[in-house]
Amino acid sequence: MWWGNDSDLPGFILVGFSDRPQLELILFGVILFLYLMTLLGNTTIILVSLVDSKLHTPMYFFLSHLSFLDLCFTSSIIPQLLVNLRGSDKSITYGGCVVQLYVSLALGSTECVLLAVMSYDRYVAVCRPLHYAFAMHPQLCMTLASMAWLSGVATTLVQSTLTMQLPFCGHRRVDHFFCEVPVLIKLACVDTTFNQAELFVASVLFLVLPLSLILVSYGYITQAVLRIKSATGRQKAFGTCSSHLLVVTIFYGTIIFMYLQPAKSRSKDQGKFVSLFYTVVTPMLNPLIYTLRNKEVKAALKKILGNKTLSRTF
Repeated sequence: MWWGNDSDLPGFILVGFSDRPQLELILFGVILFLYLMTLLGNTTIILVSLVDSKLHTPMYFFLSHLSFLDLCFTSSIIPQLLVNLRGSDKSITYGGCVVQLYVSLALGSTECVLLAVMSYDRYVAVCRPLHYAFAMHPQLCMTLASMAWLSGVATTLVQSTLTMQLPFCGHRRVDHFFCEVPVLIKLACVDTTFNQAELFVASVLFLVLPLSLILVSYGYITQAVLRIKSATGRQKAFGTCSSHLLVVTIFYGTIIFMYLQPAKSRSKDQGKFVSLFYTVVTPMLNPLIYTLRNKEVKAALKKILGNKTLSRTF
């Protein structure tokens, strides 16, 4: 028994964490809290970057894009997850699954490229400080951001379309909490060698290649910093890059585990909890990392909050 991919066909059953009903209520509370923190933190980063003229720099331009990506990425997954955790109905419509797949994959792919672009920005800032304003001019920043978005959307149109054209067989039970390419491929009742190969190639292009560029950038950054004689200068230089490097480590570490590790070498629960980390935890951590470790953002926040306090007083 199989069914095609027309809009009037039945949806999917997102198994999620239903095999652990005692855990669902706890997960609902934790994920709801983290989601609200994600919305608050990333929205704050975007607004602060727009309002404070001192943050109208390439670094915060890209950071605003990263925050917007995280807002949209989590919002494409978490609301449906919360609905499924809270009630007995674990279903998602066919159209909802298609939208979730396309949007989450496009935004995730875009973020992989954007983090590589941000590492190039940090490379120019540390290794070519005198040429930074000329090299990272607004037009180039806009071009690099557009390339990240367009590349993410382009690969998604190919990868998601190939996945949703597969004939899905029988039960429609997705052993995951959202519609993701690796788990949907498992539902197909035909040979998926081509799809698996395409997924591997896409993973190399959007995970291994950007990560390699990031590592090369930080290799040059490390060499430049070690040549600085002043300990204060070295600390300041590392400080401008440490936040981005921490975000890269968290994001790529979990994504690579999910997409490049052989499926047979991990359990189903491992895949779910790793996905939970990069869909819920990482987007919440990004604004915290950039605000708690960044004096400029904290100063901008104090300035904005101080102005509001004064306006209320008078």
